[in-house]
Amino acid sequence: MKTTRTQSLLAAALVCAMAFITSNAAQAANKPNIVFVLMDNFGYGEVGVYGGGILRGAPTPRIDKLATEGTRLLNFNVEATCTPSRSAIMTGRHPIRSGTHSVSMDGKHDGLTLWEVTIAELLSGQGYATALFGKWHLGSDQSRMPTGQGFDEWFGILHSTDESYWPEAVAFKESGLEPGHIMEGRKGEPSRELEVYDVKQRRLIDTEITRRAVDFMKRSVKAGKPFYAYVPFTLVHVPVLPHPDFAGKTGFGNFPDALVEMDFHVGQLLDAVDELGIRDNTIFVFVSDNGPDPDFPHQGSSGPWSGYMGTHMEGSSRTPFIIRWPGQIPAGRVSNEIVHEMDTFTTFAKIAGAPVPQDRPIDGVDQTEFLLGKKETSNREGILLFVADRLEAVKWRNWKLHLYDVQRDWHSPSLKLVFPKLFNLILDPKEEYPVFSENTWVLKPMNKMIAEFMGSTQKNPLIAPGTPDPYTPVKTK
Repeated sequence: MKTTRTQSLLAAALVCAMAFITSNAAQAANKPNIVFVLMDNFGYGEVGVYGGGILRGAPTPRIDKLATEGTRLLNFNVEATCTPSRSAIMTGRHPIRSGTHSVSMDGKHDGLTLWEVTIAELLSGQGYATALFGKWHLGSDQSRMPTGQGFDEWFGILHSTDESYWPEAVAFKESGLEPGHIMEGRKGEPSRELEVYDVKQRRLIDTEITRRAVDFMKRSVKAGKPFYAYVPFTLVHVPVLPHPDFAGKTGFGNFPDALVEMDFHVGQLLDAVDELGIRDNTIFVFVSDNGPDPDFPHQGSSGPWSGYMGTHMEGSSRTPFIIRWPGQIPAGRVSNEIVHEMDTFTTFAKIAGAPVPQDRPIDGVDQTEFLLGKKETSNREGILLFVADRLEAVKWRNWKLHLYDVQRDWHSPSLKLVFPKLFNLILDPKEEYPVFSENTWVLKPMNKMIAEFMGSTQKNPLIAPGTPDPYTPVKTK
């Protein structure tokens, strides 16, 4: 009798366990895959649908077609340079909060502290397979590599592509310094060095990034898991060198050749989604980390805007943004509503059913209903534009307030203004004609945005760049 009862209890427990597993599997199957393509130093005016393409000597048919299949934003905003932009995507927070407002140059503990919660960690907690293929730039310590920040696996480079110049640089070999390497890693294991990242590998790396991203998607689908494939390509960062298969393709030089290669790789990712039969359940994003490089021959195009990366000008903060989710996100829609890259963190968390952290300020807003076409307006009206640790401009609706003046060599620090300059971006997209004196009323909503941010930093102090782990937040009442 006792044995029979025990068997019955075990059988009931097994049924419950199987039901739980089946339920989790069903929930995972309903969660959309996410392919997030991030270009490097890629300007607003490069691809055809944003006014580039053949005007830049390089047709971009795959990305142009992607835009007709999804929603294209004209007022998508990012951070001024590489590290802060990637930090904003990963955390949904202003990088100045996280100690990642600048590219680390001093060898300190660079990147995100382990206290930060990344979108990869949130999605992993919802059953997603997570992987990064490309450029990280958010930490060099083993604990701060992608596999220490929520990714199951990764392949790519830790820092910047200009390191590919090092092995051939005069006196570098005699310096005794180590060159940069391409790396790979899996969660629970130390990341390991592969080939030296030199000019030869610089030409080849985006092809390998694409191959590995496609393989990851195939493995995830076979395993029955939703996936988050974060694909931060290295193109078109200096040195802009195309793969040998694309060199000379356009007849206009390396930059157009690299644009053609980039469009081809995006097409490969799109084809893989189709071939795996997951098109309708995959969110596909195409975006850039910041505006273009100002230096010829690596110079990019800001399209109709003024300025380049590293500034508060629209040419630095506005980049292409295309998002496709068949049957969910409207096809062929174009919007000039303000959205920030931090919003992708909160939006994807909402779509995946992941709770965002409640113990810290999250600056990204949920744009789910806007992107799904359930409302015409964005859930944000403005943004604060930081360059490093300086608040250099504020944007609210179609108004832009400059607190600093940009110098025209683009590399020199901006100059603090005694009196701010105000621009109407609808009438003056190149930010040339100040209209402050007759529109001082605009200061009211802008000052409110600044005050709210500053108030939040009193309660939640900023993390200093170079802060080591373990980091413990200090809060005030």
